Amino acid sequence: MRLLHTSDWHLGQTLHDFDRSYEHERFLDWLLDTLEAEQIDALLIAGDVFDNPNPSADAQKQFYHFLTQAKHRVPQLDIVIIAGNHDSAGRLEAPAPLFQVFDATVVGAVTRDAKGNIELNRLIAPLRNQQGDIAAWCLAIPFLRPGDVPRVATDGDAYLEGVRQLYQQALDHVLECRESGQAIVALGHCHTSGGLTSEDSERRIVIGGAEALPVDIFGPAIAYVALGHLHRAQKAGGQERVRYSGSPLPMSFTEIDYLHQVVRVDLAGDTVQDITPLHVPRPVELLRIPRQPAPVDEVVDQLHALDLPGAPLKAQPYLQVRVQLTAPEPGLRTKIESILDKKPVRLARIETTYGGNTSGADHHRYHSLDELERLQPEDIFKKLYQRRYPDTEPDAALLAAFTELLIATPEAES
Repeated sequence: MRLLHTSDWHLGQTLHDFDRSYEHERFLDWLLDTLEAEQIDALLIAGDVFDNPNPSADAQKQFYHFLTQAKHRVPQLDIVIIAGNHDSAGRLEAPAPLFQVFDATVVGAVTRDAKGNIELNRLIAPLRNQQGDIAAWCLAIPFLRPGDVPRVATDGDAYLEGVRQLYQQALDHVLECRESGQAIVALGHCHTSGGLTSEDSERRIVIGGAEALPVDIFGPAIAYVALGHLHRAQKAGGQERVRYSGSPLPMSFTEIDYLHQVVRVDLAGDTVQDITPLHVPRPVELLRIPRQPAPVDEVVDQLHALDLPGAPLKAQPYLQVRVQLTAPEPGLRTKIESILDKKPVRLARIETTYGGNTSGADHHRYHSLDELERLQPEDIFKKLYQRRYPDTEPDAALLAAFTELLIATPEAES
């Protein structure tokens, strides 16, 4: 049986106010060709289908058009989709009756029955081969909030232990359902220990004291673990069978220097036979000029020397200009825009940094706009706390309460 693992599409995303629907359209067209050419039996989408909980009509149309075309071109294809921290669980699950027509399973959230027991049946899905026989089972575990996991009495981190127990319960349940020779794969959206992040584009999902989950929560009976959330493709915990496929497009300028991919997984019986990255073509380039911040005169010279082939506006590269200043330069944007006026490139961002020493403590200095863009809500909370209570740090319990409140708020996911 052959699987294709992908995640973090972020349909509807904009890059510094530039619409990216053309890039997503090109990716989805490539993905359709790949599903057909590689004779894929099951497509696993590990969360963050959309960029925010309230995606535009165009983003939703793009997604549903893809599902329609995928089923048309690969009729036997099974599809399993889970919600990520950017998705609205309810919105993603709303068309579930229609998804059944496409042989698609979608799991937005963990649900409980009238007695408060987790409905484990909703968290597993059979995967069929080209002969129509069940060849594997998928544990479909969406992004987990504190209320989703079993309550565990522990001296350690209750959330982490709850996640561990939920995965184990789902695994035990599928072990009761599967027959000999059927593989078990897991689909999850989380941050695992040691994962490499992308500085500007991934939202930290700290819950309780656990920013990252240990890889050992995925038991050895699971042949392959398909993860989402981290945008850089990588093995988790150094394990071949536990992987992030990464995002198919660079979500920020920090992601321009590595390839983006999906992962083809070949199963032989209940084991993994082969794991092959398939690199996604980049339909629109991201440029950084210069590679490292430089004085204005050097930047101006490099911009004048920029020579690019002509392209339609939607296919023109995005440009980040990186300038090092010693004093404010009021006419900087006008100067840069005038140089680029006739060049086939889209100015997405001007990053300014200041040289020289900065005196005073961190909370007494001014932050640039670029620094402010990178601040997470947790960072701002800590700074406000330190302003009121100088020379102290918020304790772990207070940070855990703040983060739980933040994650429980739908607007915080966008």
